[in-house]
Amino acid sequence: MSEPADRSYGPATLPGARGPLSAAVVEALRRPPHDLPTELGVDLDPPDPIRDEDLQLTLFLCYELHYRGWLGVDEAWEWQPTLLALRARCERVFEAALRRLVGSPRVPAAGVAAGLAELVAADDGPPLAATLQRRADLTQFREFVAHRSVYHLREADPHSWVLPRLGGPAKAALVEIQTDEYGNGRLDRMHAELFRRTLVRLNLDAAYGAHLDVAPAVTLATNNLMSLFGLHRRLRGAVLGHLAAFEMTSSSPNRRYGNGLRRLGFDEVATRFYDEHVEADAVHEQIAAHDMCAGLVRVEPALAPDVLFGAAAGLAVDRLFAAHLLDSWAAGRSSLRAPAPPTLPSTVLPTVPLAPTTATVPLAPTTATVPVGSAAATVVAPT
Repeated sequence: MSEPADRSYGPATLPGARGPLSAAVVEALRRPPHDLPTELGVDLDPPDPIRDEDLQLTLFLCYELHYRGWLGVDEAWEWQPTLLALRARCERVFEAALRRLVGSPRVPAAGVAAGLAELVAADDGPPLAATLQRRADLTQFREFVAHRSVYHLREADPHSWVLPRLGGPAKAALVEIQTDEYGNGRLDRMHAELFRRTLVRLNLDAAYGAHLDVAPAVTLATNNLMSLFGLHRRLRGAVLGHLAAFEMTSSSPNRRYGNGLRRLGFDEVATRFYDEHVEADAVHEQIAAHDMCAGLVRVEPALAPDVLFGAAAGLAVDRLFAAHLLDSWAAGRSSLRAPAPPTLPSTVLPTVPLAPTTATVPLAPTTATVPVGSAAATVVAPT
């Protein structure tokens, strides 16, 4: 197997296991490809698949073989039949949980674009963006960025799986959206690269997959959802619905995230990733709903329910993610599986002076002290 000279873009280091299933996969991947035990995962039935650490990590381990791979892992594992069979068992459990969570969204008479608008209008998730804009301290904002790094360092890739499975207006619309995501062919404008600069500005490790070990199951689920949809042709409608909902709910939160960083004393280098999405996604949401999703359904009318399922599932899992962060902070604990990553010296960009880690907009008087690396930081509990 070949190893790149610069591992900033992957492959990631294999994470630690979180249960018997992921332990078996991690151990297997450290060795040359071979058949896994036929009984592995056959009795898989966790009470809460979306929040199950072992299940979600197992899925992520399998999916990442189709992205950048794992450091030191033989690339032939990507298509090893018994590993694919295990992945399929995990996927059935995960997809069933998603369908229980959102049911079967109704396709209105006005069409799929109207259905997407209804789902977005009805989405009343926890106020994570408002908290990060007005109240979160630096510790909490760094945690949020660490969570999101799992996706943003490969931003747009999960949805790009569907490109060769489309034709006509839906494909043209998706290409238009993805072209912007990939910076119109300029490395310095790729959204993943803009996010890398945000990580560096916050003195966080910007290497691909650096924060995977501390990302909880619900964070992995937001990523596994995209991979599940993108890697299955039968779910091509769902992945487009997911992307449409993503774009239709992106502009306002990103404005809040950028304002939150400015409140904490950061400059335009740190906020550019979020600022870029404010304008771009305001345009993308119209393309995604009307040209991409409605365009797909005009060609393949039977896919309309899948489009709305994908949108509803994405919104629902994001609500669970937001609730996890806010509930953790309200309880005075880290939202990560371990305390927030230690501050790293900036080697790419100069560090700007930072505001104090306690938010300038007070919440309740309740505070808690949690370790961040080797130092303590004050966490203000949101209401």
